Amino acid sequence: MNTIDHSRLLAELYSEYEQRFPRSAELNRANRKVLVNGGSHNLRLIEPFPPIIRTARGARITTEDEHSILDFWQGHYANILGHNPPVVTEALRDVFSRGQGLQTGFVHQLQAETAEVLCRRTGTECVRFTTSGSLATMYAILLARAATGRDRVMKVGGGWHGAQPWGLVGIRYHNGKRHFQFSDTEGLPVAIREEVVVTRFNDTEMLVDHFKRFGSETACFILEPFVGAGGGILADREYLQTARSLSRKYGTVLIFDEVIAGFRFHAGILAQLYEVQPDLVTLAKIIGGGMPLAAVAGRADILKLAGTSGSVRFSGGTYSGHPASLLAAKTMITHLSENERIIYPYITSLTDKVRDTVERAFAAHGIYARCTGRSEPTLPASSVSTVVFPYDPQHPCKSPEDTMNPHICDVELSNRVLQLALLLEDVHVMHGLGAICTEHSETDLKQIEEAYGRAAERISRSR
Repeated sequence: MNTIDHSRLLAELYSEYEQRFPRSAELNRANRKVLVNGGSHNLRLIEPFPPIIRTARGARITTEDEHSILDFWQGHYANILGHNPPVVTEALRDVFSRGQGLQTGFVHQLQAETAEVLCRRTGTECVRFTTSGSLATMYAILLARAATGRDRVMKVGGGWHGAQPWGLVGIRYHNGKRHFQFSDTEGLPVAIREEVVVTRFNDTEMLVDHFKRFGSETACFILEPFVGAGGGILADREYLQTARSLSRKYGTVLIFDEVIAGFRFHAGILAQLYEVQPDLVTLAKIIGGGMPLAAVAGRADILKLAGTSGSVRFSGGTYSGHPASLLAAKTMITHLSENERIIYPYITSLTDKVRDTVERAFAAHGIYARCTGRSEPTLPASSVSTVVFPYDPQHPCKSPEDTMNPHICDVELSNRVLQLALLLEDVHVMHGLGAICTEHSETDLKQIEEAYGRAAERISRSR
C-alpha cells in the first residue's frame, strides 16, 4: 500500500494556522534567537511553530493569542488531575510560604515518607528517586547489568525509554529494514548499538526465539506494558506472563517502564493488574504531580547496588529527592489512593465515550479511524488513546510495527495533519488524541465531536 501525500493539505493548514496564531508566530521568531528551534523539547516544537501558552488550568490552556484550547496532551500525559490541580498547588504554596521547599542538599524525612507510600502502592521493596524518566530507565539498566554481569539489553521496537544510550536504539520505524534494529541518534558508541536486541511487542513467538538466542547473555528485558509513543497499545496478558517466565529462566532482570502507565490505570502500577511482578519498575510523570520527579523501585537486592557500598553510581543528580517535588509526589499519590474508586472509573468511562465520538466523526465523512487502548475482557481499561488510520480495517495493530509503519497506517495523518487541523478548532492532541484527565467532562464531548468532524471533513475534501 502506497502512502498518501498530504503536502497540499499541510500547506493549507500552515497558512490558516499562521493567521490564527500570529502572536505565537511572532514570539517563536524571537525565541529562535536564543533557543534551538525556539524551545527545549522537540516533541513540543510542532511545525510551523508551537502555540505559546500563557496559562494552564484543568482541561484547558490559554495561548498568547487569547485562544482557550481543550488540551489532551496534559503535560506529556502526566497531569491526570489536569493542569495545576489545587490539591498540589495549595500544598506547594503552603510549604513555600513557610520558607521551605527548595533544594537543601540534605536528607529530609519527606523522602522516606514518599518512598513508603510509593512502595506500598506498587508492591515493591524499596525505591531510589531521580528527576526524569530517562534517568530512571538508564539507572535501571545499569543496575541490571551490574547485578547480572551481562551487557546485552533487550527492548521492544518502537518503545520509548527516554533519551539515554540504550533507549535511543530501535525507536523509529525504518522502511525496508528489519524491525527497529537501528540507533536513532548520532553520537552513540557502536558498542551500545550492538548490545541492544530489539524484539516485537506482543509477539510471543519472537520473544521466545530471542531469549533462546540471547537470553544467557542478556542483562535485562525492558518494556512498557502499555506502549505510549508506539501507539497507545496494551500488552497481551500472555505476552507479559511469557516475558516474566523467560526472564526468570535465563536469569534476566525484567524491567517494566511504567513512566506513562504508573498510576494511570489505578493507584499503583499496571503490572499489578496483569498479576506480573517485574524485578524493577521505573516511574515518573503522574507520580510527580507536575514536578520533576522519577523513581526506580523494585527488588532490594538489586537496588542495594546503588548504595554507598554498591557498584552503581546512581546518585540521581543535584535535584534528586527535591523537597518540593517529593511533597507534590506524596500529595498526588495520596490523593489518587484515597479517591481511586472515583477517579479511575470516571476517566476510563469518559475515554471510551471520547473514542466513540472521534471514530463516529471520521466515519461520517467516509474515513476509517481507530482509537487504541479500548477496554477488552482480559485487559485493563485505558484513559490514553491514539488515533490510527489503518488502510485495512481488519489489520489488528497490535504493535508499533503496525501503528508506525506508513504502509499499514497513515502515520502522517495521525500526527502532523490531525494535530494542526484540530488546533484550528481549539483542540490540542498528540498522536491523534492523548490522555483524559479528571477535569475533562462530558460537556467537552460536543466540542470534540464538532472539532473532529470539521477536521475529518477537511481531510475528506483533500483526498
